[in-house]
Amino acid sequence: MPTIFTPHRKAAPAEGEASTVTFSLISHTNVGKTTLARTLLRRDVGDALDQSHVTDVAEAWPMIETDGARLVLWDTPGFGDTARLLKRLKTSGQSLRWLLTQLWDRFRDRPLWCSQQAVRNVQEEADIVLYLVNAAERPESAAYVAMEMEILTWIGKPVVLLLNQTGPPRAAIEEELEEADWRFHLKRFPIVKTVIGLDAFARCWVQEGELMNLIQPLLAADKQETFSTLRRAWEARHLEVFHRSMEVLAGPLAENAADQVDVSKESFLQKLGVGRRELNDQMEQARLQLSTRLAERSVVAMDQLISLHSLEGRSAQQVHPAGGASFGVPRKINESLWSAVGGALTGAAGGIVAELKTGGLLLGGGALAGILLGGTGSYLLARGFNLTRGEDHAVRWTEEHFAAQLEIALLCYLAVAHYGRGRGEWQDSEPPALWRQAVRDTTAAHRRGLDRLWKTAGNKQAPAESLRHDAREILTTCTTELLRRLYPRVRLDWLEE
Repeated sequence: MPTIFTPHRKAAPAEGEASTVTFSLISHTNVGKTTLARTLLRRDVGDALDQSHVTDVAEAWPMIETDGARLVLWDTPGFGDTARLLKRLKTSGQSLRWLLTQLWDRFRDRPLWCSQQAVRNVQEEADIVLYLVNAAERPESAAYVAMEMEILTWIGKPVVLLLNQTGPPRAAIEEELEEADWRFHLKRFPIVKTVIGLDAFARCWVQEGELMNLIQPLLAADKQETFSTLRRAWEARHLEVFHRSMEVLAGPLAENAADQVDVSKESFLQKLGVGRRELNDQMEQARLQLSTRLAERSVVAMDQLISLHSLEGRSAQQVHPAGGASFGVPRKINESLWSAVGGALTGAAGGIVAELKTGGLLLGGGALAGILLGGTGSYLLARGFNLTRGEDHAVRWTEEHFAAQLEIALLCYLAVAHYGRGRGEWQDSEPPALWRQAVRDTTAAHRRGLDRLWKTAGNKQAPAESLRHDAREILTTCTTELLRRLYPRVRLDWLEE
């Protein structure tokens, strides 16, 4: 397995030039280089503030070391007053030689100082230039991009244009059209080899894999073998995180499928007679027990998932109000039905509201709306799921509720896998509509296997490890298919190796 470096300000010199591949992260000032660097490196580096020229010296941050090969990422100062810089370059008659010999004051002429440091880094260090642009701007409006491409052209290193701040996830065709727009606008600059979206806040590791694929043929011949070694190490690292994530999510899914609470035989027999109140009381308690365990498992799994992806923070553990807008609660509802709303859970759930009554049916799984993504579960759990009978007069989650649990698990994985470290500590958020539909379609396509797992889990004698294995297989299959749906042009065959 690859070893990840401990961060430091400057990278130690490599023993051999060919054993190191270097990326220089370049952009106009305040576009988000350091934020993206944190996401790519999976750790906090530099200073990421909403102001110009926060980074004023180039910093090297090793990414991976394996079998004597190193991948290094440089975070560089942003280009400043590009128009003034380009004018001076053109009138100097010596171009880059003149630029690199100037002694601009680091504090009094900060834009030109930073621009000089960026150019020096590209010329002296870069194998590949990762040039970041703000995708919220139209290519024709960002005049400084063309000027900076002209400066980089004098150096001649291959440039990969990265589109940052792309907004919420969209259909693949929309992203491809945006990339094509930038590609067309910059076609007069041969150094721009390709364009790819890579949002510092919401990229997925799958997109990083696509970036690796695009970079491979752009490297010099003497770097190819080194980069192939690094690429295999990158794949191994992400393959391990992927499968460990599936394992983390499979545990709660299998346990929820098998979870049952005993209700007395006498209460069932008296359901239509004088014992109906007793049965209702027992059902209330059963729902509370099942909901409590479901919530506790979910919180633990979510925190493990966050940690696996080198993020900080924990899943939401605050109380979320059971609002009608979120859960589709009827406007007119018998007040007595709200007696259980606000019942707090204990343990790992940390006091999450778990019980929600809607139309007379108690939604024990309402807890998921509070602990996972601040509402991810709400649109699923508003269907009015209830409990069903298991073995020996026990009750358990229905098949429909169990299917919803799988959908929520898939949405949680997507949210964590797309969460850029540059955003700071983990925060719950509403999943985009694109993910919701993809998850629905994927779950529906594999419903037969899911139902088979639910039915097998209804047998109290079913081996726990076997259930966990089956849950992991379903999750792995569905998640791989989801990633293929969302990123159709990315090769993911190595995930199944």
